[in-house]
Amino acid sequence: MMSIAGCWKRRLAALAIVTSLQSGCAMVGSSPPFAIVCPPVVEYSRETQSRVAEELSLLPDSSTIAEMLSDYVVMREQSRACE
Repeated sequence: MMSIAGCWKRRLAALAIVTSLQSGCAMVGSSPPFAIVCPPVVEYSRETQSRVAEELSLLPDSSTIAEMLSDYVVMREQSRACE
């Protein structure tokens, strides 16, 4: 008759291997592998903002520059939200 001690030793060894492999995975952590960097938002003086508003009002409604500036406003809001 065969002893069952050999079967238990194999099961314990397999359990130890699986446990050590899983605990190795747990050591990784949950932080992302990259850093999130927010671009700085340049602050403009009131005088500069007034001059830009005046110059923008002189452009035609279908101006490409006005369209690009509206995109720039969105990017500045996104940068502020990132901080």
